[in-house]
Amino acid sequence: MGKVQPEEKDVKEKTTEFSLVRVKSTWKGQLGKKINKDRVDSVSAAKICENVTEKGTTWTVISPIVFTYKVTETQGLLDPGNDTLLLGHINDPQQLEDIKKSNKPIRRFVVVDQAVFQIYGSKLTEYLEANNVSYKILALPTTEENKSMETALKILDEVNNFSLDRRTEPIIAIGGGVCLDIVGFAASLYRRRTPYIRVPTTLLSYIDASVGAKTGVNFANCKNKLGAYIPPAATFLDLSFIQTVSRRHISNGLAEILKMAMMKHGGLFELLEKHGSMLLNTKFQTDNSVYGCSTLKAASQATRIAIMTMLEELAPNLWEDDLDRLVDFGHLISPALEMKVLPSLLHGEAVNIDMSYMVYVSKERGLLTEEEKQRIISCMDRLKHSGGLVRMPLPVGLGEAERSRSHCLCICNKGGTGSFTFFAAELTV
Repeated sequence: MGKVQPEEKDVKEKTTEFSLVRVKSTWKGQLGKKINKDRVDSVSAAKICENVTEKGTTWTVISPIVFTYKVTETQGLLDPGNDTLLLGHINDPQQLEDIKKSNKPIRRFVVVDQAVFQIYGSKLTEYLEANNVSYKILALPTTEENKSMETALKILDEVNNFSLDRRTEPIIAIGGGVCLDIVGFAASLYRRRTPYIRVPTTLLSYIDASVGAKTGVNFANCKNKLGAYIPPAATFLDLSFIQTVSRRHISNGLAEILKMAMMKHGGLFELLEKHGSMLLNTKFQTDNSVYGCSTLKAASQATRIAIMTMLEELAPNLWEDDLDRLVDFGHLISPALEMKVLPSLLHGEAVNIDMSYMVYVSKERGLLTEEEKQRIISCMDRLKHSGGLVRMPLPVGLGEAERSRSHCLCICNKGGTGSFTFFAAELTV
């Protein structure tokens, strides 16, 4: 007697796509692609796909997330008559008008780097009081060594005590890249997302940290191991802040401008070749006694091109879904190097070391000519501060070392094990 074959069950599957429409403040799924917009209040870009099989039901949510934020160059940001810092992030004209007509004081929680507060604290206080702002200023030492969860939690504790309204009262961060990163990360955590405003006070943060969406703190001795992709409501750029930073920090920021020049804009590279030393010497400020208006023109062109080329790369890829990122040039070995030798190297200095090494790699692989390599290295040389790179001991043999500032130090991590090989490139400074 032969075996009776069991009947094969028909596998049934049904997929239905629902558009989402809002009617009288309630969202509802609607079948079909044609929607009578006269009968609904609004139509969402989100969709829900329902897939039904004998095994169960699966809902797939397609929900585009759109972030809109401003990067605004201005002058006199702390001038009491300039309301950009308080209202410049608002896009809705009606909301802006209502705030200006209201007698209710504006409330702002401000986190400022401690060193920046020592210089601009009185001016910031005068600005807030002149504009009848109810405020809390938290001055913190925001250095790479304390870029930590503990610092972020300290900020959050103070924000909570201030009873911040997360919809209408953005946190303001004033400082360098570390300050902006920590505050942005804290804002992303508070009530899941609180708007914040970035005010960079260093050249590096002016053209790099302030214009993107990344926030973070260091963790487990790794740079920015904890973080979130939450852009600010706005970034306000005022070059006058740069005049009070050291020459070394100007050089630090120039490394990131050079990065964008090498990756994307030959005109910017030529500008740095021609005017880089002047920009370093004048700290991107007008100096009529020496250079005249050419400083302001070159400074404006360099920062504008650097920011625009940076935004071109960041805007389509805010969440870094595509890992082939031109803006990562100079960031292969520099993060580990920077963390390994804290506080000896600034971020831009570590990036410059990384870039110089990669220039030699590119030359050896035939991607750069000898002339191009020399032009790049010469440009790097002119953008350094007077002492060259930070003095660091170089091993020249077992149990031997030399103190040198005549080489560009490169450090490679062997397979992520924490064991580093030291070698020097031919860069003379």
